[in-house]
Parts: sequence; C-alpha cells; structure tokens
Amino acid sequence: MTTIDPIHVQVLAGVLFSLGLAVVVARRNIFLILMGVELMLNSVNLSFVGFSRTFPGDASLTGHLVPLFTIAIAAAEACIGLAMVICITRGKDTVDADAFSEMKE
Repeated sequence: MTTIDPIHVQVLAGVLFSLGLAVVVARRNIFLILMGVELMLNSVNLSFVGFSRTFPGDASLTGHLVPLFTIAIAAAEACIGLAMVICITRGKDTVDADAFSEMKE
C-alpha cells in the first residue's frame, strides 16, 4: 500500500492555487473569475487537511474544522456573488469584467 506524503499534498495545493490565480488574473469573464476564486479557496482547504495529517491530536481536529467553515463561507459567497453577477449582467447584457469598471464611480 502506498502512502501520500504531506509534501505531495502541498505541491498539489500550490498548483491548484496557481491555476486559480492565473484564471482570476487572465480572464475577463466574470463567471470564470468566480470559479478561479473558488479554486483558490479549495486549494487552501486541501492544504489545511494535508497539514492536519502531519500533526496528530488537536491540530488534526482544527485542520478538519477550518475547511468546513471555509466551505460554508465559500458557498454563501458563491450564492451572493452569482446573484450580484446575474443582476448586473441583465442590465449590461455582457459578462465581460471590464464592462463593470464604470460602476466604481
């Protein structure tokens, strides 16, 4: 039976975070930007769980509880974010993030 070392989990979390960051920086589609943010949050959750396997005891429980709260917050953020995006795109008829820069004023 093979075991997965914590370094492998951290490398995977780093790759996923980098992919999410690249999507957020490079894309103009607002839905893809939200998906990139979710990918970054999930990579941080993977990192927490990976670290919790290396430290037994109370750290293990904390490493599993923090991602649970993060997932709940991310779900609420996704619902509110998607609702805002849908309302805005109905008025602008586009999902291009540059079209929303006028809202700053």
